[in-house]
Amino acid sequence: MTPKEILQKWIDAFNKADLETLSDLYADKAINHQVANEPIEGRSAIKKMFEDEFATAEMTCIPENIFEDGEWAILEWKDPSGLRGCGFFQIQHDKIIFQRGYWDKLSFLKLHNLPIK
Repeated sequence: MTPKEILQKWIDAFNKADLETLSDLYADKAINHQVANEPIEGRSAIKKMFEDEFATAEMTCIPENIFEDGEWAILEWKDPSGLRGCGFFQIQHDKIIFQRGYWDKLSFLKLHNLPIK
């Protein structure tokens, strides 16, 4: 599969809060670094991160642009409330090995009435 196809599977699983499908897209030793937070290492830790996040807030990823360059897929997204961000996914052998995301954490916390840490 191409990185763009893997990313589309990721978006579909994310929007369904499908933890199994979502976590299966990551390599065993993948790193997910949402720059507003500390990096998360390993598929099981990434799965736990998503489990916690889906339990905390309802999230929807609406792709605005998807780009592909070699083993990278790049996503510009928004959510129904207008929050925007972007993500970079490095994919090898049909698995995400590295992900970096940029989004406004303060706006996210305020939007979902979550405590500001």
